[in-house]
Amino acid sequence: MLPLLCGCQQHNILDAKGPVGAAEANILIIATIIMLAIIVPTMIATVVFALWYREANPRARYRPDWAFSGRIELVVWSVPLLTITFLGAIAWIGAHRLDPATPLDSDKKPLEVQVVSLDWKWLFLYPEAGVASVNELVVPAATPVRFRLTSSSVWNSFFVPKLGSMIYTMRGMVTTLNLMADQEGELRGLSTHFSGDGFSDMHFPVRAVSDAAFADWVKGAQGSGATLDRASYAEIAKQGTLDAPRSFGAIEPGLFDGIVAQTVPPGPGPGGSGVEGVRPKGGS
Repeated sequence: MLPLLCGCQQHNILDAKGPVGAAEANILIIATIIMLAIIVPTMIATVVFALWYREANPRARYRPDWAFSGRIELVVWSVPLLTITFLGAIAWIGAHRLDPATPLDSDKKPLEVQVVSLDWKWLFLYPEAGVASVNELVVPAATPVRFRLTSSSVWNSFFVPKLGSMIYTMRGMVTTLNLMADQEGELRGLSTHFSGDGFSDMHFPVRAVSDAAFADWVKGAQGSGATLDRASYAEIAKQGTLDAPRSFGAIEPGLFDGIVAQTVPPGPGPGGSGVEGVRPKGGS
């Protein structure tokens, strides 16, 4: 049981590590408390009514002609109405405050990361640094990150539970997501939309590091010598999963825009490869 609980802890959305995740967790807690205002009294009333109106209770009044009570109607309808009003207000305010496209308040300049969902892996491009990584996301802690996301083939979804705000990736389109890790540490990211045979392996580590450590990681990636161009992108876009993350020290200019505009050939998609016996493991 303990390993199962530890596995759940990796994706515990209530144990937030960023301002967006913390705000969303707060909304969930407040909404649960508001709904308990109906659930708990209803459960108590069910037991009370069952005990009071049991056949063996001579004090219970039998009123076969009773049909209406204004006071009871007021209570029955006002409590749910107030609950729905409170929940609606929380959802309305939260939906605007936590709009994925809304930049986060910070004195630091946001880091832009371009994300491409592949079959069955994640590609991260850092246009300002000119580096890229596959199945590993490294970000500086306490720095806003502006994600621009798309898909190489089928509809997918990007989610780092402890940072908040799951968002979809769609071929030929770009979605925007603003997140921030407020402390250093290693988190887990994953896909939450089924996309074929390798879907269960479509997860990645998210490392929130200090500014100095992030600069060192960028230098290490730049020293890898590999260049992410159209040819290398076509290789990693093939169906399959990776046993270990991979980095690229340079990016072909305009590659992400070409993927979005589909001037770079899209991935085959789980049902479009035309290859018999595709296996997730052992792919590129």
